[in-house]
Amino acid sequence: MPDQPSFADLLAEGAAAPVEGWDFSWFVGRASEERPPWGYARMMAGRMARASAALDIETGGGEVLAQIPHPPPVLAATESWPPNAAIARRSLAPLGAVVTEVADDAGLPFPAESFDLVVSRHPVEVDWPEIARVLRPGGTYFSQQVGAGSNRELTDFMMGPQPVSQARSSAVAVAAAEDAGLTVTDLREASLRTVFNDVGAVVCFLRKVPWTVPGFTVEGYREPLRRLHDKIQAEGPFVAHAQRFLIEAGKA
Repeated sequence: MPDQPSFADLLAEGAAAPVEGWDFSWFVGRASEERPPWGYARMMAGRMARASAALDIETGGGEVLAQIPHPPPVLAATESWPPNAAIARRSLAPLGAVVTEVADDAGLPFPAESFDLVVSRHPVEVDWPEIARVLRPGGTYFSQQVGAGSNRELTDFMMGPQPVSQARSSAVAVAAAEDAGLTVTDLREASLRTVFNDVGAVVCFLRKVPWTVPGFTVEGYREPLRRLHDKIQAEGPFVAHAQRFLIEAGKA
């Protein structure tokens, strides 16, 4: 059998892995996450096919939006991180989409009632009043979001036990949508098994999904990474659980 990669080798691989966009192909064979049962991409594509003007907020590199087979006549997307915005412009050009670089906590640079469909997969920030403003009467917001306490097992292992903020809970999202004048028409939740086969995958994941361990760096967390590596070597893959919810809300 070939020699197993050392702890230092795995750290170096995770630190060197690309984190631009939302392409998770690097993790194949190293980590996996169970998919939600509802099929966001398929459901979103169906809504896009019926829309006349649509907006994808925080599109990443446009990976999910680029898969839709029938884009609406008007298609826009926003993204805050310049490397992702550049990728999105390339990947979404065949759909005729216009990608605008916008900070996650900034207002949407579109006139009121511009879109009959607004979508977002795993948004960092959700500005419900802005979403309501740019939706046309009869329009819909459709989103898959990260729920409260997502992958808390990994957070607690790396940082020690942490309180679980409810800021990302589905209940908070429903209340905020209703406060903005929207009516929630669908809400679904799921807890998804997430498996890390080596510490290099953990390093890449924490670089790509930084809110799991705020302020993460390899050197700053070298000791818990060492303990996690030893645990995986002795006991097998490290298992956490990602929290997701699907929310759909309409504007009267």
